[in-house]
Amino acid sequence: MSDDIFAESTKRLKKVVPLMMKHHVATTPMNYALWYSYVGNDDQQLTSELDELLKNYPIFPQVQAQTLYRRFVADEIESGTWKMRESVEAMLLELGQSIKDTSTDASKFQTTIDKTFSNLHRVEDEGWSIEEVMGLIRELDGDSKAIRNATQFFSNSLDKAKEEIESLKAQLQQSQKLALYDSLTGLLNRHSFDTELSSLLKSDNKGLCLILADIDHFKKFNDDYGHLLGDQVLKAVGRRLLDATRDGAMAFRFGGEEFAILIPNSGLRQARQYAETLRKLVDKLTLRDKRTTKLIDHISASFGVSEFVAGDNLTSFIARADDYLYKAKEQGRNRVMPL
Repeated sequence: MSDDIFAESTKRLKKVVPLMMKHHVATTPMNYALWYSYVGNDDQQLTSELDELLKNYPIFPQVQAQTLYRRFVADEIESGTWKMRESVEAMLLELGQSIKDTSTDASKFQTTIDKTFSNLHRVEDEGWSIEEVMGLIRELDGDSKAIRNATQFFSNSLDKAKEEIESLKAQLQQSQKLALYDSLTGLLNRHSFDTELSSLLKSDNKGLCLILADIDHFKKFNDDYGHLLGDQVLKAVGRRLLDATRDGAMAFRFGGEEFAILIPNSGLRQARQYAETLRKLVDKLTLRDKRTTKLIDHISASFGVSEFVAGDNLTSFIARADDYLYKAKEQGRNRVMPL
């Protein structure tokens, strides 16, 4: 190591450690590498984004630290591994839903064939000869059996494939317990939410607000159009929420069709206004069903908002937002509570 490099690293060390202690940053190799780059101003974009976070959070958010590390510090191989895992999980999710939808269609087709076969007695009413009727019956009987056998084989194959995919998903989930992002929507995941909120609750929580959002009638999208359309809706809503984040707000996929937004240094009135903006953005969404090309424009979401108050803990803070979300659903959906 040259004297210049040693001197520079020593200079940075003297800055890095006090800064990390000041902002309650754990002295892990990843965090140290991030802050080492920051104090050396190695990347202007990194410096700018980290400065913005420091303005909004008294305790530096660990999830955001990992995100910045991936974007600005991690080497290409390390970043590629993360992206590959996320891509594989996304592929498995989409393939799994395709198989479920195809299996449903195959079952409906078999039911139709069976019904047609059972109604063959009508042919006799139209004056066909016995020889003609028996010939048609034998022909349709053979076709029906072939179709039933093929459909049954396909259904069995699908069932086996679904089992294998579920096994792969379970293995992937086990290996990605500490993953940051939800692979379907691209938002931070529930694990990230729990980590971030737990960290925030250890600091001065004045003005910390939570928005919970739930897509209205989401089950109907799946029932009417299939799970692939349901996935399209989740992706589109997630993108709207992510694009609208500002002033240190962070968007998460909370679970299923539910989303969460954490807002530091705010207040209930401002957070409610923000939720109303998000509601309007979701309400303007239109999608085209990839299977039928039908335009879907009846997408909306309900919102519940809470502000952290003295005596709150993680559970009560979330429960209050969830209660308001439930009231928004009760009062007609596509609205923000409290009023």
